[in-house]
Amino acid sequence: MALRNYEIVMVYSLTKGDEAVEALKTKFTDLISKNGTLGEVEEWGKRKLAYPINYEAEGYYVLINFSCDESFPAELDRVINITDGVLRSLIVAKGE
Repeated sequence: MALRNYEIVMVYSLTKGDEAVEALKTKFTDLISKNGTLGEVEEWGKRKLAYPINYEAEGYYVLINFSCDESFPAELDRVINITDGVLRSLIVAKGE
């Protein structure tokens, strides 16, 4: 099983407070750690969105680098899509 490098940018909702943001960040870093190798986690913090998403003008941005097998990003995307509090996400396979 060959590991590939990925990065994901996630934008969390700020409506439920800082504790909810921390809980989401912990949830996804733990999920990635269980299914691959967690790399650098960069917190970009609270930023204004380019356009409103669900009537929200700001979001909390987090960039996570990780390595895993090629089947996990689809499962990660599925979990993200059914999780409340995630406004947007993008998973990208990084070049070698």
